[in-house]
Amino acid sequence: MNYYVVKYSGPFGFIKPWTAVRDSETFSQQFLTQSILAGIERKLFPELLNEPFGIYRIKSNRLSYEQVSSQQEQIQTRGWNSTKQKGNKTILFERNTAIIIRGILINPTLLLAFEEQQFAEAAFKQHICLCRNEDILYPEEIIETDKRAFNSDDEKFAGFELVFEKTDKSFLVGYNRFDNNNPMYGWLKIVGTPVKEF
Repeated sequence: MNYYVVKYSGPFGFIKPWTAVRDSETFSQQFLTQSILAGIERKLFPELLNEPFGIYRIKSNRLSYEQVSSQQEQIQTRGWNSTKQKGNKTILFERNTAIIIRGILINPTLLLAFEEQQFAEAAFKQHICLCRNEDILYPEEIIETDKRAFNSDDEKFAGFELVFEKTDKSFLVGYNRFDNNNPMYGWLKIVGTPVKEF
């Protein structure tokens, strides 16, 4: 089976972790979840926006990078606190803040594999973002290969890929809000050395 692989790269890439707890357990900021990949696919092919949740044209993917830069981010809690000032009828509402650490991928490379050349050519004409609009990845080339080589060439197609299926090595990767919040599972495929030397 032929694959047409579009190679994207850029200086930075941010992957939003599912939760802070999940990220400390699974290091989720180094692979694409099903929802991220579905979002990228709908950006590339807006005609899929009305289709049910799923991935239709991207058959496989691979993500590699040089390093992860830890950066601090200030966040606000979801709830509001209210306080009433003494001798005053004014009620103050405020939200607490906290500092969390987020990882930013340095010099990420993303490979998107398509079975049809027309989809690869359409994707090659566009930029993408992983999860943050300011971290743009640009297309570099289209590589024609086959499925076996894409899954075995440790040098050319190195990277992390989350395979969306439930097996004995799968872990929880989120809840599908389009399907009654049913749990979604996947396992991590590692090809070659995903963390590149710089």
